[in-house]
Amino acid sequence: MKFQLLVASALTKRSGHTWLPDQHGAWAMLTVPFLAGTLLAPRPGWAHALLFAAWLLGYVAIFHGQQWLRLHARGLRSARRHGRPALVFGAAFAAAALPVAALHPWLTAAAAAASPFVLVNTYYAWRGRERALVNGLAAVVPACGMLLVAARLGGLGPAGSWPPAAACLLYFAGTVPYVKTMIRERNSRAYRVGSVTYHAAALAAAACLSPWLAIPFAAYLARAVALPGRGLRAPLVGAVEVACSAALPATLPLLF
Repeated sequence: MKFQLLVASALTKRSGHTWLPDQHGAWAMLTVPFLAGTLLAPRPGWAHALLFAAWLLGYVAIFHGQQWLRLHARGLRSARRHGRPALVFGAAFAAAALPVAALHPWLTAAAAAASPFVLVNTYYAWRGRERALVNGLAAVVPACGMLLVAARLGGLGPAGSWPPAAACLLYFAGTVPYVKTMIRERNSRAYRVGSVTYHAAALAAAACLSPWLAIPFAAYLARAVALPGRGLRAPLVGAVEVACSAALPATLPLLF
């Protein structure tokens, strides 16, 4: 009971920062591919709910662990505020992950495949460069790979899950440079050109996966061309990305 209360209080506890990361783009990237894989699977079940909980809890635990490492490397006492959340969410992750991993041992291999990308993110966190382009792209790969995991857990083989996973990868990889053109690199012409060029190539690649994918990816290209430089506020930028992200799990089951 004490442990349950501690986890519940983590949702609202504040000590300078909430226990839950305020990385809104990360939450979309964690959720959309997994939900798409679950919707595509012919036999979704309770194991999906348990794995989804483990997936999110693991992300929060790793986030706090990386923040502790970043701050501790600089000798900052504020690192301590990330220690307790890392332990609590790490324990909660283990409680959710171990039962489903025991029933599906292949999930251990999937976790091992994701570990190099987590190490890249940890390295950039240690260096205090979480906003680096490479770091963002490294985070996209395992997140989109969860579509393959969720699909296989529900009985869908690689032939049916690789095309939608590739579509998710094309979209979320594009959000990394695009969001930079809207906020941190809003004045960089190089980033704008790079973002538009990427989205044009992604549109062509997505159309090869399914002609119908040309519709949402044309919209992604249009927003990469039209919105940077207009001084839009961050909440509006986020709202546009929520709509773009929601289009994927809504449309992929209709296309594949």
